[in-house]
Amino acid sequence: MTDKTTEPGLSSDVTEVRAQKLAILRETVGEVYPAHFHRTMTNAELAEKYADIEADTLTGDIVTVAGRVYSSRNSGMFMDIHDASGKVQIFSHKDTTPEDVRALLPLVDIGDIIGVTGEVRRTKRGELTINAHEITMLTKALLPMPEKWHGLSDIELRYRKRHLDIMTNEDSKLRFQQRSKIVSGIRRFMEDESFMEIETPMLHSVYGGATAEPFKTHHNTLKLDMYLRIAPELYLKRALVSGLTDKVFEVNRNFRNEGVSTRHNPEFTMLECYWAYADYEDIMGLVERLFERLALAIHGKTEFMYGDTEMSFKGPFKRVAMPDAVKDATGIDFRAITTDEEARAAAKAAGFEIEDDWTWGECLAFIFEEKVESTLIQPAHVTHFPKDISPFAKEVPGEPRLVERFETYCNAWELGNAFSELNDPEEQRKRMVEQLEQAHARGEMEKQLDEEFLDAIDQGMPPAGGLGIGVDRLIMLLTNAPSIRDVILFPARKARSE
Repeated sequence: MTDKTTEPGLSSDVTEVRAQKLAILRETVGEVYPAHFHRTMTNAELAEKYADIEADTLTGDIVTVAGRVYSSRNSGMFMDIHDASGKVQIFSHKDTTPEDVRALLPLVDIGDIIGVTGEVRRTKRGELTINAHEITMLTKALLPMPEKWHGLSDIELRYRKRHLDIMTNEDSKLRFQQRSKIVSGIRRFMEDESFMEIETPMLHSVYGGATAEPFKTHHNTLKLDMYLRIAPELYLKRALVSGLTDKVFEVNRNFRNEGVSTRHNPEFTMLECYWAYADYEDIMGLVERLFERLALAIHGKTEFMYGDTEMSFKGPFKRVAMPDAVKDATGIDFRAITTDEEARAAAKAAGFEIEDDWTWGECLAFIFEEKVESTLIQPAHVTHFPKDISPFAKEVPGEPRLVERFETYCNAWELGNAFSELNDPEEQRKRMVEQLEQAHARGEMEKQLDEEFLDAIDQGMPPAGGLGIGVDRLIMLLTNAPSIRDVILFPARKARSE
């Protein structure tokens, strides 16, 4: 798949050769980048229609296809062209192809996009082929393609030049096709569950709905500082208040001005939904049904491999309360501990480095992260989070230090977060004010109270279950991707260095 540079009178530099060929084509052919070309079928449709013809058969059928040249043999007598659906072989020979058409072949390079009209046949070796009658240059590529069989070995270059990665890497191409299928599958599932999709603003004058550092911008006409949304939660809840629907969702893009890792990208996709007259138990079932549906859509079954581990999205998933999981892992019974001081002392006695001002709930959550998260390989719902770190969830009846919240884990990753949502307007205001004071104490002076949201809650929000799922991480699992940047088509990256 290397460029040929031996044509008489042409430069030895591959990019200069292509420029010279373009000039020749403009003189001899005329329009090298035509606005219109109509193919009669895709390569996949061609393969399906003629799947049953025998070897060494001429069909007599004339078709028109188009695609990018991926290989050229015998001075262009044999070429493979690919469109998004697959490939087909093109055969140009003096017995089948007019001389003026064959004269174009020396000017065709790997990576060019051509249209071909000709007769369908299957060769003696069984290759579906088109005997070319006409060849049309549709796009002259001025840069050579990477070597297809090796692709882009530089990982950062793969992310920066995703068009080349997909062009030369079938795994990457398949993964992004599967991503599209997963995202559309999420929407179909939510609609089948009678949820209504709405669109909420991406520019917020007050940021909230999650705890994260926002991206800041400025609206010139309104003379207003604004923030890219970190979560759509507060707008979705306002829609629930309105009575527009009892089940609302959004597949949304969020932006958080924080770290980058194999599981974090500053711009990411989430599913967020709210279900009136439901609670977090109902949401657990919703998550299990969704995960099972998506696994079946991608793999045809609920079991699939991630790395060397077989995962199962067959519900019901394991359910474990956070205090119970910590007790099983460390022997520390947080339910029996009554004060913050006792919690800190117990954690330090067990060898954990605990801050002197941490609360009972912060100690519990920290030990869970240190000792339990890494063990949650198969899907599991971790329930009964401490109220200290979950200010917008309802208390567990009889256990006021814990709330009706769960996170879904798989492969030791958090995939989803859900609450029985707080809808007491006085308690909601109290907790949001406390959260604001904590933010200001940390130096986050731009953080403001969202009075419009609180005004809506004062109007009355029905009891509801709420859910957020990290779509990118879910796609990583379902497509066996090692990094979040492998499932985001154009991920965030450092500035290009020259």
